[in-house]
Amino acid sequence: MSISAVVTIAMALDAWLGEPRWLWQKLPHPAVLMGRAIDVLDLRWNTGRVRRAKGVAAIVLLGGAALITGAMLAQFGTVVTAVVAAILIAHRSLCDHVAAVASALRLSVGDGRAAVAMIVGRDTRDMDAAAVTRAAIESAAENFSDGVVAPLFWLTLGGLPGLMLYKMINTADSMIGHLTPRHAQFGWAAARLDDLMNLIPARISALLIALVSRPWPRWTDISRDARQHRSPNAGWPEAAMARAIGVALSGPRAYHGQMQDHPFVNPDGLRQSGPIQIDAAVTVLWRAWTMIFAISVLFTLFQ
Repeated sequence: MSISAVVTIAMALDAWLGEPRWLWQKLPHPAVLMGRAIDVLDLRWNTGRVRRAKGVAAIVLLGGAALITGAMLAQFGTVVTAVVAAILIAHRSLCDHVAAVASALRLSVGDGRAAVAMIVGRDTRDMDAAAVTRAAIESAAENFSDGVVAPLFWLTLGGLPGLMLYKMINTADSMIGHLTPRHAQFGWAAARLDDLMNLIPARISALLIALVSRPWPRWTDISRDARQHRSPNAGWPEAAMARAIGVALSGPRAYHGQMQDHPFVNPDGLRQSGPIQIDAAVTVLWRAWTMIFAISVLFTLFQ
């Protein structure tokens, strides 16, 4: 069976089932297992001197384990490959979590804060409704790239080993790839490799979001906004989403009690946004998903 068929089946399974809670209450999710392995190396190796070298060694070990595991699982055939891929793609769960923020925000700002705190790492305690909305939409755009497009990209290029490698690196970046005193050196390799592996998928994500929007956002506007973002990759899908639904994203936010004054993406867009704009962002994500799925089906039928 072709890789496009695997992609089609995996996408369909993910859209249908999402992340069934009953299953992951009984079994550890693969991402959880990856996180445990990363945590073990962080605790044992992130000490003393030459922490950057130790971090590089950790990523080599983790990446090698991911590649070997992916290759072994792929030996069980197409069905297993498609099921594992579906588990590691997170479109349905992403849309469900983002839509839940809109529903909560319709009840109260406090409910919205509690809901968005489940999907973002920034401080949420003092957020107003507009800040909650921006956080939810930014998470939707960024995680569409990290959790959907990039996994599918590396699955297409490298099969299940490529997908497993990407998920391991992306998980490592989320856990240790931070410019904190503890992880600035040890997490350097994870952060740099994650940036590299997301370089193309982030731009594909922006293009997909732009193509399913009406009117089409100008690519020059998206590119200009993306280059002013604090992240070399996250700015692309965020800039495209901001233009697609006419809102301003990014801007000031707090981490660990410290305010950070980031520039707005699409600064002329609506700043007092709310649940309606979150719903619009979820709609855009499903349209972009449909485009990927349709392309995959066509490749499967005509290969």
